[in-house]
Amino acid sequence: MVALKLFNTQCGVTEVVPRLAEVEADIQGLVEAHMETMLGVTFLASEYVIDCVDGGRIDSLGLDENGAPVIIEYKRGTAAGVINQGLYYMAWLTAHKDAFRNLVRDRLGVTAASQILWSAPRLICVAGDFTRYDAHAVREHRRSIDLVRYRYFGSDHFGLETVASVTGQSAASQRVRRRVAGLPTARRQGGAMTELAAAVDEALVGLGGGITRVQRKQYTAYQRLRNFACVCPPQQTKLLVYLKADPKEVDLVPGFTRDVTGLGHHGTGDLEVQLRTERDLERAQDLFRLSYAAA
Repeated sequence: MVALKLFNTQCGVTEVVPRLAEVEADIQGLVEAHMETMLGVTFLASEYVIDCVDGGRIDSLGLDENGAPVIIEYKRGTAAGVINQGLYYMAWLTAHKDAFRNLVRDRLGVTAASQILWSAPRLICVAGDFTRYDAHAVREHRRSIDLVRYRYFGSDHFGLETVASVTGQSAASQRVRRRVAGLPTARRQGGAMTELAAAVDEALVGLGGGITRVQRKQYTAYQRLRNFACVCPPQQTKLLVYLKADPKEVDLVPGFTRDVTGLGHHGTGDLEVQLRTERDLERAQDLFRLSYAAA
């Protein structure tokens, strides 16, 4: 579980007593209006009608920072049936890729439609609460599922709290596999930068629970609900890591950290960290934690 993330939705004084929405549509409308800020997901469609025998409407459809399809389902109170409902929609989505591809093309263009990450579709369930059985159930599915609890705080703030976040293969098992398979290979090849990349992976995954990796050709994203770090493939003399930490809140050091706001690069994040040695990795630990907290 992660700390509650508050989003200011208006100007004014905030009450401290948390409350649920009056109706489910209020949550959906607020999240859809601020989806990129809250979830790191680009909004595509609301109440999307699926074409199948049993029918149905997907509450929200989107595309995350790494190009993965995202289904978002909402419940005002405790999430009775929302996980199974979302999985039903996800099965439809993966069986009807052309329909989603056409939606992305119409909303975001041909390039985005050609780069959809079909290997990692996601289901995000936003509800007033979840039971311990819900948290257990998502770990039994070989799917990427996030359970997110919401609360209103007065009329000005809206809070999201990740209750459970899983992928088809847990971060822990991936970490063990990386230790067993990745590091010995790196040492046999004698690649100092590859070894450094393995150490960075260990550091990022070790920041806390609920961290997942998303592998793209150009980078590896480390994600809670949103990306907090993107690591590019090792170069000959350095490793580039992009973080969600605000460059304006960091004392930039030439040759180590750089503000890349508005500059094109692989992955997401406006703070570039250049790692050349294990000592650089030690220096970067506070920046990793800052970015993890920001996500």
